[in-house]
Amino acid sequence: MAINLPDKVKNLPLTPGVYLMKDSQGQILYVGKAKNLKNRVQSYFQNSKNHSPKIKKLVKHLRDFDYILTDTEFEAFMLECQLIQNMKPLYNRMMKSPQSFIYISISLTGKHRKIDIAYNPIENDGKVYFGPFTSRSNVERALRGLKECFRLNCSKPNGKNSACLNYSLGSCLGQCLGGPAEQQYNDILDRFIGFLKGTDMSILKDMNQMMLNASETFDFEAASAYRDHTQAVSSLLKKEKVIEFTQENHNIAAIERATDSTIKLFLIKRTKILFSHSYSAAGNIEEKIKTNILAYLKKDEANTAGDVSRQEIDAAHIIYRYLHSGSCSYIIIPEKWLDPENHSTLDLALKNLLNNIQHLQPPIYHE
Repeated sequence: MAINLPDKVKNLPLTPGVYLMKDSQGQILYVGKAKNLKNRVQSYFQNSKNHSPKIKKLVKHLRDFDYILTDTEFEAFMLECQLIQNMKPLYNRMMKSPQSFIYISISLTGKHRKIDIAYNPIENDGKVYFGPFTSRSNVERALRGLKECFRLNCSKPNGKNSACLNYSLGSCLGQCLGGPAEQQYNDILDRFIGFLKGTDMSILKDMNQMMLNASETFDFEAASAYRDHTQAVSSLLKKEKVIEFTQENHNIAAIERATDSTIKLFLIKRTKILFSHSYSAAGNIEEKIKTNILAYLKKDEANTAGDVSRQEIDAAHIIYRYLHSGSCSYIIIPEKWLDPENHSTLDLALKNLLNNIQHLQPPIYHE
């Protein structure tokens, strides 16, 4: 029996949630989130001239949809992220740029080692990867600066001991010829690996010296170029705020107004919501929240330290944007506050947290 999709859309609520688009076989084609479910799903059936080719194709194959209600838009974002990772729907893969996050790859073995850009790191492939980075242009600018400063622009890296064109132009130090130049090239790559690991800053020192040498000979054009190259390479060490924040593995308590009469608590660790609960805004909830914080943060005994993985990045961005969106109030809870002798400090922080949400307004959903 065919499902009347327009009627089903009319009955959707004007609240946050996640929708799952299905084909005639019941397979999930696409997962999306919405602040207002009815308006968002309805948009697929309206203004088709403004739809992208991929959306038009999705609608053509759409035969049904399911939806999951959430109390807040933040929960809808997080649920969508989780469902996409678990289900990997076809149209989510089609609509997501494969170049969203990039890595610097450096081969560790072989006669002709390379620095390159990668999108999907592969384990045990003889390369070391650094990242993820979200700006391809910044990474390309840094690698271009490194290669120009240290003359790594070999145009025939796989040549058989014969000079490439760039060698004659002075932009290749001669790794294509083999011998000492090849060893020098490999030493520079090893130093660059140490730089990206934060253990060897000699690459930057050499680049700064190149800039000073050019200035002393009044070659200000070259000095300016060295300065730009140095800044570009140096920027690789400056982690994006969201990644740095996530790696610090904070215990976070965030509260927002879900309605005029309720507030919603989220306990967050790294890229996971450990606990969420709604409370009456009129009640004395400070002690209840404290009890939940102590219970759920104590339960999280797993060591979550380490680099942010590719799978975590989407959730990390969602959480970071949420905490800085102005729609919630949050506190970072140090581990020491969880000890009984420091509960009074936690009590004061929670009191301030609840006071801070007095100015927050519940979201308004329009049809």
